[in-house]
Amino acid sequence: MQVKQFVKQHREEWKKLEELGSKLHKRNQTNGSDIDQFHHLYQKAAQHLSYSQTYFPSDEVTVYLNGLVSKSHNILYKDQTSSGKQIRQFFITTFVGLLLEQWKAVVVATILFLLGALASFLAVADDPMHLYAILPADMVQGVEPEQLGEGSNSVDSSYMSATIMTNNIQVAILAFAGGVTFGLLTVYLLVYNGFIVGALAALFWHYGKSYEFWAFIVPHGMVELTAIFIAGGAGLLMGYKLFVPGSFSRGWQLKQQAKRSVMLMLGTIPLFVIAGIIEGFITPSALPLEIKYAVAGITIIGLVAYMIIGKLLMRRQPEATAILD
Repeated sequence: MQVKQFVKQHREEWKKLEELGSKLHKRNQTNGSDIDQFHHLYQKAAQHLSYSQTYFPSDEVTVYLNGLVSKSHNILYKDQTSSGKQIRQFFITTFVGLLLEQWKAVVVATILFLLGALASFLAVADDPMHLYAILPADMVQGVEPEQLGEGSNSVDSSYMSATIMTNNIQVAILAFAGGVTFGLLTVYLLVYNGFIVGALAALFWHYGKSYEFWAFIVPHGMVELTAIFIAGGAGLLMGYKLFVPGSFSRGWQLKQQAKRSVMLMLGTIPLFVIAGIIEGFITPSALPLEIKYAVAGITIIGLVAYMIIGKLLMRRQPEATAILD
């Protein structure tokens, strides 16, 4: 049996299982017949998952069925957890599972940003006047490389960092939402945001201030840019599913992928909060530049540790990775 035929033959049963699952999850107007039908459809979906894992192991329908069966199992056999516990579980395991599942899109988002940064760096390094064609006018006016780190009369580094952070948060939100444009807006925003960072880096390099510049960027930037790449990856995923719907309709694919993308976007909220705290207290402070670089190193270690710990916990709680409504 071909995968399209397999999906067409059983799609209505899966849809009904989803509908009953939502009804039972809300504990709204349920009766014995609903529970019996849900149990029957759950057993059939488990059989379909086994078949799909055997004959279509790499197809998206297998991923979908795995999530559907896991969620249905939780509804049947586990008590509903509190909202607080669900939130903790999301950030501890579910979000990590989504990142591991969708890591290719995050990598693509990172590459797009880096390509933009490299292009603008080379352009401004060749001629600093190119800066005015790349950066917003208000940002250009707030940057004086020769004065960076030179005391109380120096360039307003907090303004520069705040401007970049505000821009990055806007980019993250728009890059995520840009998925509905088949990902085209997402691609543009990632590349353009790379332009901004690359152009600034080249300008400060031109004045021999690279060390100082990055000391004002990386403490919060490692976390902030990670959040942008995740949000951009979420937007690219939606765009990809619209371009390549596979065995399902574009509308269905958008609905399903939007769930994952929204969850990825929600997972970036703590990252932006952490970046904001660092930016408010570390970035504009008079601390030695070496301390600021150390803070950047700590954030990198923290991100890696978060992923490792989350992955280990996922092995103990595999049901936590199910995609929830």
